[in-house]
Amino acid sequence: MIIGTIVNGLVIDHIPAGKGMELYLHLGLDKLSCEVALIRNAPSDKFGKKDIIKIAEKMDLDLDLLGFIAPQITVNVIENGEKVEKIHPALPEKLTNVIRCRNPRCITSIEQELPHVFRLTDAESGTYRCIYCDTKA
Repeated sequence: MIIGTIVNGLVIDHIPAGKGMELYLHLGLDKLSCEVALIRNAPSDKFGKKDIIKIAEKMDLDLDLLGFIAPQITVNVIENGEKVEKIHPALPEKLTNVIRCRNPRCITSIEQELPHVFRLTDAESGTYRCIYCDTKA
């Protein structure tokens, strides 16, 4: 399989196997007009298998979303065919409108226009809780 070289763009690497499509959809990559390659189940020394996304255009990525879905990923920024920056997103302290509160008694169930905001309560386990009702996500 031959996938073109990225001259200017982004490479999202070390995505856990099977999470690539989820990231692809959450980031809205299906709406881009540039080349986007999703490589699934690529061999990885660290994880056994991994997914990779190559984007042939620079864009602003939601690093909070990336850190929440897969905190071990790496975002490589490519300029003129060279890697110029390596970004390691971390678990965000706060998530807004990424996950929804499941508590039917939460104010977000009644007040539809309220944002769904969660705060990180345990970084080791990746636990988030609703700021309104304290329900675990």
